[in-house]
Amino acid sequence: MENLLKTLLREQKNKELIRLNAVEIVDSLFNELQDRERDILSRRFALKDEGRQTLEEIGKLHNLTRERVRQIERASLKKIKKIDDLNNHVESVKVAVSKLLEEHGGIMEKEFLLDILAVLSYKMDKNLNYDKNIYKNYLEFILSELLNEEIEKVDKSDKFNTFFKLKDEAIDYLENLVEELKERLDGVKKTLHFEELVEVLKGLGSFSSYKEKMLSKNELNLKDIFKDEIFPEWADIINRNKPLYSLMQAVKGVKANRFGAWGSEDWPEVKPKRIADKIYLILKNENNPLHFSDIAKKINEVGFDHKKISSGSVHNELILDDRYILVDRGIYALKEWQK
Repeated sequence: MENLLKTLLREQKNKELIRLNAVEIVDSLFNELQDRERDILSRRFALKDEGRQTLEEIGKLHNLTRERVRQIERASLKKIKKIDDLNNHVESVKVAVSKLLEEHGGIMEKEFLLDILAVLSYKMDKNLNYDKNIYKNYLEFILSELLNEEIEKVDKSDKFNTFFKLKDEAIDYLENLVEELKERLDGVKKTLHFEELVEVLKGLGSFSSYKEKMLSKNELNLKDIFKDEIFPEWADIINRNKPLYSLMQAVKGVKANRFGAWGSEDWPEVKPKRIADKIYLILKNENNPLHFSDIAKKINEVGFDHKKISSGSVHNELILDDRYILVDRGIYALKEWQK
């Protein structure tokens, strides 16, 4: 973490500590607004709780029309952008995000970037006691509304989930990589852990053309951040391959399952919907036979979705699905292990 701070601070003179407290930054700027203006922005950008409120909902609270709420929102944002020392307030966030984008190949999926910034902020400031999701909303407000002249939020893309990039940064080369990657994954027809996926990416024909852009400079040591529970894979692997990991986070239609194995998001091994597919993932990850009650318990612990599974339901699926075999009293294994 010390190396990271040194890198982020390298271009900032007369600052002993980078200031990434997004709540403090926004609250300070909001001091320039009237109470109603603060309340409307807070509700519109989910700074009070996790859910953004609609113009109509806010209008009812303030006895205003939807259009009037919209006008106040726009006027309030303009007022903030005219604050004389606005740059001083947001400079630390701009520097941090610019360096993170540079280190990650030019683009970062929205939640991936916000997660890194949030974890970084909490590691640096032990006094932060805000809900992390709300804290991320504060960060997104700064990026999308106050730094939008330097950092662009792209939410309409055929190939990528919502992502941030430096303004005017060309990303055509990433689109070429994505097209070839999806063809390769469709050919492989199996999930891959990130370390395996790195080898697939490096073997793509288009990768050699963009090798310099896609290999990490490793100027930022983010290993401590990637050790956080929100990142499902090995921290050192992610840290060594930041641009490739960032690309995979952004690619639309491809994602990692709960055990860090990547594939098409419509594959049962990536997004299991049936109980039988959840059983398969549990056994494959454990790599050992399990009693049907333990399988049910692990499915509920992993939380593939909000549905709770009973041991009886699991037992029924194990009996009916020929992917599973009984090896002892109530204990089942994957049939493929016999091969």
